[in-house]
Amino acid sequence: MRSGRTALAVALLGVALGGCGASGTGSGGGDEPGPAQIVEMWTSCAEAAPQAGAILSVPKTGAPTPAGVDPRIGRVDPAFTPVAAVLCGREIRPGPGGGRDQVATERRATQLAPLLAALRLPDQESDRGVACSLEMLVPPWLALLDDQGRWLRPYLPTDACGKPRAEVRKALAELSTTLVDSRVVGQVEGPAAEAAGCAQRWTDLVWVETSNGRPGPPAPATSPAAGPLRLCVYQVPPAERGGGKPAGDFVYGGPLPAERQAGVLRALANRRAVADCATPASRFAVLRPLDGGAGPDRYVELDGCRRFLIAASTGGGQVGQGDDTLAALLGPV
Repeated sequence: MRSGRTALAVALLGVALGGCGASGTGSGGGDEPGPAQIVEMWTSCAEAAPQAGAILSVPKTGAPTPAGVDPRIGRVDPAFTPVAAVLCGREIRPGPGGGRDQVATERRATQLAPLLAALRLPDQESDRGVACSLEMLVPPWLALLDDQGRWLRPYLPTDACGKPRAEVRKALAELSTTLVDSRVVGQVEGPAAEAAGCAQRWTDLVWVETSNGRPGPPAPATSPAAGPLRLCVYQVPPAERGGGKPAGDFVYGGPLPAERQAGVLRALANRRAVADCATPASRFAVLRPLDGGAGPDRYVELDGCRRFLIAASTGGGQVGQGDDTLAALLGPV
């Protein structure tokens, strides 16, 4: 077991810019919520909230997702006396053999006075004169337990912007918790991808750009200058091929040898007409600056239509036509 407040501001109350919300964080229309539904016996986060914190994405495994328990969120009934809080979430941790895993966690806290005081506060009135920030605060999956093992999901009072009140955020961030359970739910990055300096999954932007009718003019007669490049190659699962945004899984990669890089840049500078083709690639390569700096990313279909895309860091891109020679240069390093 571990206790403490390790990265609670992140693990327990994240900031999501992509519009991922959580139920019960505010009353929305300003109506006072009713009492929370009391569930007879707590079991575990794995059963009650299997998807808690799943804003962190991992590759699909095809396994069915357990439904969990979804009691009504509301105010804490005065007759219900909480003795512990349970927080269900997910964290990214180093894998035992390298790489990074997504881990579902269950944490428990027993010093609840500041949190309970914050949960009893009323919602603040909406004020059109208040400047509200655009980010969405995503609170943790939180349950309160009493000494009989019963539990409920408490309502989090909101501020004038409809977000959890500052007092609630402070109380959550300062909770001293003990880790009571954790389980690996997916691999975010495998050891091989980590060693190569590549992401575990990547999107085939050649297909995205060409299938959406946005290809730019043919590639220039001279490929953009480049420092040392990193090669990352991805395999697209059959179910993803031809979709709107096909994602591939890491296969191999690493720093591209200088002699190969020279040949690759020459191949990317050709002026061949782009083939009239609609065959999705099963493999594609991504070439990025080795030092992680700015510069165009280069995408190459290793089969299928064998097109390539030179994507400028400022947006837009140029599509060209590759061939077997280019694909061979992008073999395992």
